[in-house]
Amino acid sequence: MYHQLSSQNSLHSTALYVQASSVCLRRHHVSRPHNTGYGLIVAAYQQAYYRPGDKASLSVLGQLTMHFTQLNRECLLHLFSYLDKDNRKNLSLTCHQLRDIFLDPCLWNRLHFCSPCELRRDNFVLGPFLRYLTIRWYSSMVQKVCNIEDWMKNTIQKTICSKHESLVSTFLASVCHTCPNLVNLTLSGCAHITDEDVIFVLQNCKKLHYVHLENCVRITDCTLDGMVAHGISLQEVKVDFCRNITKAGLQTIRQKRPSIQLSAERSAGMIPDSKPEEKVPFKTLQQLMLFS
Repeated sequence: MYHQLSSQNSLHSTALYVQASSVCLRRHHVSRPHNTGYGLIVAAYQQAYYRPGDKASLSVLGQLTMHFTQLNRECLLHLFSYLDKDNRKNLSLTCHQLRDIFLDPCLWNRLHFCSPCELRRDNFVLGPFLRYLTIRWYSSMVQKVCNIEDWMKNTIQKTICSKHESLVSTFLASVCHTCPNLVNLTLSGCAHITDEDVIFVLQNCKKLHYVHLENCVRITDCTLDGMVAHGISLQEVKVDFCRNITKAGLQTIRQKRPSIQLSAERSAGMIPDSKPEEKVPFKTLQQLMLFS
């Protein structure tokens, strides 16, 4: 049994679907009621599927009516493509037919997330049709907590990070196993991803040709080495504000892979992480002096 949408969500979703239908029809030059193609399309659906007395119909441009679910699969997929993740999910809860459309992998060729918390939701589908993936986290928490070097974090800061630090890494691992055709990857403000995470993506997504890493503080020259070794299809790489990227690492990728268009805004000019040397205990110093 699928959960029923609230009346408010239903009205809001219906408005979006009607708007999407109008856009879809206009793009196919059938926006005018007297248009021959428009009349034939709607008339054909009405003749084939319309049942007198059934009130669950959808008004198209205020002229003719038909059931939304009477559209064929191709049309439904096209209309779904105009909706965001949440509205796609809401619509999928209304019936099995629309749930099947929601789960179709070809609907999900682009995914955009504004925070790691969105990765926990079930309003999207990972599949082989995914081409473009973006995870951007613009939050003060990134600057004040996540970007701090681990050895400098206090107990409270470590507790905050522990609640989300593995989310992006786990999600990228799932992408590696289910999305081999990924071509575009953007990670911004993902302070907890490591070189291993990015290299694993490069090893499994062989068609990847664009990578943009921004403000990812744990990314080092090892990622650049991984791009040289495994990024066989890479055409453009951006590593902006990644403080542990060095000039030597950038020079290496330029020399070994000159075909890659490389840019690094502020990365090689930032102060890298450096854990202070551990102090030698006083007793150890005394022993060294005795035997010297």
